[in-house]
Amino acid sequence: MLGTMIAFAMVRHRFRGKATGNVLVFVPMATPEIVLGASLLTIFVQGFSRVGLQLGFWTIVIAHIMFCLSFVVVTVRARLQSLDPRMEEAARDLYAGPGGTFWRVTLPLVLPGIVGAAMLAFSLSFDDFIITNFVSGDTSTFPKFVYVSYLRGIPAQANVIGFSLFVIAVLLVVVGQRVVSSRTSK
Repeated sequence: MLGTMIAFAMVRHRFRGKATGNVLVFVPMATPEIVLGASLLTIFVQGFSRVGLQLGFWTIVIAHIMFCLSFVVVTVRARLQSLDPRMEEAARDLYAGPGGTFWRVTLPLVLPGIVGAAMLAFSLSFDDFIITNFVSGDTSTFPKFVYVSYLRGIPAQANVIGFSLFVIAVLLVVVGQRVVSSRTSK
């Protein structure tokens, strides 16, 4: 949600610092994960330990939001920039208010970009080991579980979850292709 709002702000509004914001969006994408993980660890340990934030679940959440946010902003922004502004103008010409224009025209047109960005962010976050290893403390995540279990042999749960995610991804692609093909054939 935060990435979508930032993308709308970057595309639809003019504000001071917009060029700097555009550059800052790409910094986490261009930074190696080990550098990002070490930097976040330093920030969490030296900066936020004074306010009571310990390494664990919340530091993982904050770190994943920080590095996935860029991918969401870039994906949704690309979708917003490809929209035809005449669609929203037509809605306003037909006496739709700003809210009605957003809910009935803009959001349905941008929704594929938002869903794609959410799936990309989920995939990146689910798969991340390096950053999570730096900022997780004693909290165990699935990639850490698989890594630690690797020395004893990959557990059956890892194979089941991996295969399940593969099947879900294939089904989503097939359903998406059928929806697109049914829309274009009408």
